[in-house]
Amino acid sequence: MWKRGILALGAAAVVFSLGYWLGRERTVSAAAKGRVFELRTYTAGEGKLEALHARFRNHTLKLFQKHGMQNIGYWSPLDAPLAQNTLIYLIAHKDREAAKKSWDAFRNDPDWKKVQGESEAGGKLVSKVEPVYMEATDYSPMK
Repeated sequence: MWKRGILALGAAAVVFSLGYWLGRERTVSAAAKGRVFELRTYTAGEGKLEALHARFRNHTLKLFQKHGMQNIGYWSPLDAPLAQNTLIYLIAHKDREAAKKSWDAFRNDPDWKKVQGESEAGGKLVSKVEPVYMEATDYSPMK
């Protein structure tokens, strides 16, 4: 339970820092009303974190973009035990319906299926996925 609390606190710090960095002198406005952010935390299988980073670095970000997901940021925790097995990222969608359509298209993309199959030839890379959908508050520098 304490890991989830630390992860939530870390995720909040990441989102706050990102909002500050992007909105220091200006407000980043939404592409359309109803924009949602999706914070995802992946727990990699033992010894699989570097392969997961490589898959994101070399393939996944491009595929997300192809399917209408906006890449905002990707982070690695600094402290153990999460530093050994965790990837945290933030993407944005036009709205919840767009998010569903994007994820469905991504999962069915032949390029993704090929990349996933090749990268998981030695076993699954991810043992746990925790998605959180969020909307910006009225006072958020990032909307």
